[in-house]
Amino acid sequence: MSKLKFRRISKKQLSRSITTHIFVRFLITLIVFSVALALLFVIAVVIGSSVTWYNVTIYNFLRAILDRAFLLYLFFWLIGFFVILFYYWRKTMGYIEDITNASYRITSPNEELIMLPAELKPVEDQLNQIKFDMLRNQRAAKEAEQRKNDLIVYLAHDLKTPLTSVLGYLTLLKDEREISEETQTKYLNVAYDKAVRLEELINEFFEITRFNLSNIILEQGPVNLARLLEQLTYEFVPMLKPKSLQYDLRMEGELTLTGDSDKLGRVFDNLMRNAISYSYENSTILITAKREAEQLHICFINDGNTIPPQKLIRIFDQFYRLDTSRTTKSGGAGLGLAIAKEIIELHHGTISAESEGNKIILKVILPAS
Repeated sequence: MSKLKFRRISKKQLSRSITTHIFVRFLITLIVFSVALALLFVIAVVIGSSVTWYNVTIYNFLRAILDRAFLLYLFFWLIGFFVILFYYWRKTMGYIEDITNASYRITSPNEELIMLPAELKPVEDQLNQIKFDMLRNQRAAKEAEQRKNDLIVYLAHDLKTPLTSVLGYLTLLKDEREISEETQTKYLNVAYDKAVRLEELINEFFEITRFNLSNIILEQGPVNLARLLEQLTYEFVPMLKPKSLQYDLRMEGELTLTGDSDKLGRVFDNLMRNAISYSYENSTILITAKREAEQLHICFINDGNTIPPQKLIRIFDQFYRLDTSRTTKSGGAGLGLAIAKEIIELHHGTISAESEGNKIILKVILPAS
């Protein structure tokens, strides 16, 4: 079912389609009945007028009918009209019953298609599309929930490792009074590194909680994108040193827009962190920003392992990590790019990812002001 496509139509178009179909069928039936009845009366009048009737009673009866032919036609027409009206009323009620029964099948967990009479093909397509979307969203929600649960289990397990190390080395420092200054420094450095890692893991827990419990609300205002990117790259200089990274910021044109500067700062912060995490050592992260017509194009380009297509299409999913190994420090809770996508879409922009030739490109397009 996931490969099937159904024609989408609006609620107004759907209602008009059904109404028009029923009305046209009713009108055609009524016209055919009216013409047939009129022909029948004409034939009866012609035959009645051409035959010589010797029975006076029959003749007088037929003459009375001929004299009132129009009234008689009108009488039978009204009877036929109400019969046709009743028939289509019952047919309409049958359509409503079919649609009602089909609506209950929308929420069924199986992927069996909803089938309706041919006259209700637009409704059938619409209901199947709704069912298709619901099943797809349910699967996506289950997958996201499973990834989140798995991630929390991993994080909870990982919390023990740095905490145990911190306590272990602090215990050594506490109990071993006669150790060299060099050993003390070594123990302190290890304890400090593990404490930093512990803080990162706790922050990931907070990130998950914030994402689940809050909706992103924008506080709109003028944003100077050039200044925002300059400040961002300057703040990340200390994070570049451990991998001997550099950055190259290139900007063209007037880079202004209307939006939430704090939320956009969070987007570019996440993109920069992603570039640092997945960059080769001793490489350069290229950040470009330029104006094209009424749009701003911002790219973060870094040298790193090419991301396979099957992973690239999921890079903006909630709780999805490119690096699933828990022994590495690269990557966080798998929320950074998901949050970035949500913020960009709230700004009526788009965000996309490309990767080939050991290059990773994250591109943001925003409406310029």
